[in-house]
Amino acid sequence: MIDSSDIPSPDSGRRLPRWLKRNIPKGDPGHKTTNLMKELGLETVCEEAKCPNRMECYSQQTATFMILGAICTRACSFCSVSRGAPQALSDDEPERLAEAAFRLGLKHVVITSVTRDDLPDGGADHYYRCIEAVRERTGATIEVLTPDFIDSKEALERVLAAKPEVFNHNTETVPRLYRRVRGPKSVYSWTLELLKRVKEIAPETKTKSGLMLGLGETREELLDTLADLRDADVDFLTLGQYLQPDQKRYLPVVRYLRPEEFDELGQQAKSMGFVKVASGPFVRSSYHARDMAESF
Repeated sequence: MIDSSDIPSPDSGRRLPRWLKRNIPKGDPGHKTTNLMKELGLETVCEEAKCPNRMECYSQQTATFMILGAICTRACSFCSVSRGAPQALSDDEPERLAEAAFRLGLKHVVITSVTRDDLPDGGADHYYRCIEAVRERTGATIEVLTPDFIDSKEALERVLAAKPEVFNHNTETVPRLYRRVRGPKSVYSWTLELLKRVKEIAPETKTKSGLMLGLGETREELLDTLADLRDADVDFLTLGQYLQPDQKRYLPVVRYLRPEEFDELGQQAKSMGFVKVASGPFVRSSYHARDMAESF
């Protein structure tokens, strides 16, 4: 349950707890990745979503590629990716993405995207082309982190036709907070249905989902949500701390969970049947994704 001693007031200006402070990698090891993204005109969710792990990942010459432009058609109240009028699709993006993966020497490539409600298939065919291009150029395993494709059931089938090894769709939060966090177009039951359908269409594909904690969920609500994900036969789970991108536009943090609480929740999730669990303050959807996928 929530410990009131860990609850900051939204406008308190309270500093982050000590366990949420990170050292910047020495030297400039991330510049190669950053410069390559600029050279090839590619976006990463690491940069657009202000991921706290981006310097660590960039220094290891890896990144989570974000396709379908840099403008999202949704207005989630937790995400710093820009929202507004979407950009035109770039026909050569699959080839540029594949070239980046090849030059970085990636063995496991994670591809995500903005949500594109303006496209009839939500961008599913573009996902298919990106997966095919990367696999042909690199032979890497592929993990996709997709939007909900809520207006197109055929979209999921198109993505899965490219046979990604891991299909990730984030639950993000518990049902009570769902629309407040994800916006009025998002539906909790659709998220569960999407993950169930992956297993029906492509049983060999590993499914994955993640939640942000500290938004006001109770432990009981969280465990009920994890039970729903297990009922949907989800294989991999990530649990991480929600961090407010800024104080003007985004939901405030209700609570900072301590590392030992993340450890305990991770153990409880494993006992519920998740095959692999990553649980910690800095865990994000694709953090150390290759390790999770390869150790299955």
